[in-house]
Amino acid sequence: MMRLPYFRYHAPRTIDEAAGLLANGDAMIVAGGTDLLPNMKRRQQVPTSLVALRHIAALQSVSNGDGLTIGAGVTLTALLRDVRVHDRYAGLWQAARQIATPHLRNMGTIGGNLCLDTRCNYYDQNYEWRKAIDFCMKKDGETCWVATASPKCLAVSSTDTAPALLALGAGVTLTSASGTRRIPLAELYQNDGIHYLTRRRDEILTAVHLPRLDGWRSTYWKLRRRGAFDFPVLGVACALKLDRDGVVEAARVVLGAVASRPIEAPQAAAALVGQRLTDEIIANAADLAAQPARPMDNTDYTLHWRKRVTRDFVRYALSELRGDDTRHLRRRVARQELLQL
Repeated sequence: MMRLPYFRYHAPRTIDEAAGLLANGDAMIVAGGTDLLPNMKRRQQVPTSLVALRHIAALQSVSNGDGLTIGAGVTLTALLRDVRVHDRYAGLWQAARQIATPHLRNMGTIGGNLCLDTRCNYYDQNYEWRKAIDFCMKKDGETCWVATASPKCLAVSSTDTAPALLALGAGVTLTSASGTRRIPLAELYQNDGIHYLTRRRDEILTAVHLPRLDGWRSTYWKLRRRGAFDFPVLGVACALKLDRDGVVEAARVVLGAVASRPIEAPQAAAALVGQRLTDEIIANAADLAAQPARPMDNTDYTLHWRKRVTRDFVRYALSELRGDDTRHLRRRVARQELLQL
């Protein structure tokens, strides 16, 4: 049985108190704990202190404004039950609905999913297995066992909500003892399996900001082996703004789980603008979207097939945004009904 290491537990009541605790010593943030605590059991992360965010009321609200502001401590279940998210930001709702199981969504938070640790078949084994094989670059070793000549870790970004929020043009607020900064969500990530976040260790992701998106449609498609619980081996988020004649005025296409950060496909988006969503236009955009996908052999399924199927999933997503009935495809391919809670 894997056991947690010893650590100190802090339960602050305010953001300022939590930020002050992070500024001193080797502490890490814990919200729902659905990612961090299993990692600690595997000795992937061994902080001496945990700063819990569950008792900070300011992180657990969703408020209107010029769009929607979601506290980072809002659970995925609460997010799914919010009619504003369901009606106005369908891609985010679909992404959150496909994360793990109901029990884990009851605990997991939107902020935690955005900061989810990168994953890899080598890194995600228990401590004894990694020690017997030899530790990897991401923790305690010097070699990336996915690509031994690689100068950096190639662990995969496995967050579902990040691609959806990137397609929706979201931003985030980061707070530390020294102040607060607000950045586009795209600036939170970098393509490095170890240093995958630009968030400093003393910063707390406190809020997610969604712009007002009148006239936009969005969707999220996820590839996984099982219909629940599994992390994505491919995520496709698309958002389109259409005029009254069905011509695309603006578009965003984002891929998840094909690199150490969510990858935008600007050429695919550009190919859609000014066009009606015919089968030919959708196929061309799908071809362009698959080009930046660089999956590695460190998750489920073969890397060649995962790259090839990227094209199909972009086509499914764009067809759904066109108005096609894709429910049978969701059941067969995404293994998800996406029913309202």
